[in-house]
Amino acid sequence: MTMAAPNFLNPYPPEFDQFLYASVGEDRNGYAVTVLSTLARLGLDPWKETAEMVMLGHNGARARLGPLLARFRDVPALTSDHGRIARDLCQLLPERLTPGALQRAASTVTDSHPGKSGAIWAVLAIIFVLFQMFMVGGSGSGQ
Repeated sequence: MTMAAPNFLNPYPPEFDQFLYASVGEDRNGYAVTVLSTLARLGLDPWKETAEMVMLGHNGARARLGPLLARFRDVPALTSDHGRIARDLCQLLPERLTPGALQRAASTVTDSHPGKSGAIWAVLAIIFVLFQMFMVGGSGSGQ
């Protein structure tokens, strides 16, 4: 049996994307706020929280997500309607995870692939710095 190669740029289960990138409403500036940004702004790991919600099932996930949304003050609609929004959002969670996705979800909960993602961010930061140095250094030589 062969296993698909993991996506090193996004080691998290793609089954979470529909839920994490769903809008919870608009902030005071009129911008759409996603579940991912809501959880992150609350100081939580969005993928870990989602993995745990999937393990709880839809009713347990709704019971967990509702109070989290109620704590989030950047979206005015959540103040009075967090229960309905949590119910609707939990419908976007996957019903069942495939064995591979279940393994990725479990590793998200336990260790979140710290070495791989840290190395990727370090490489991207180095590339960005080198690009900036090239742009600044090259702009003064055009005589």
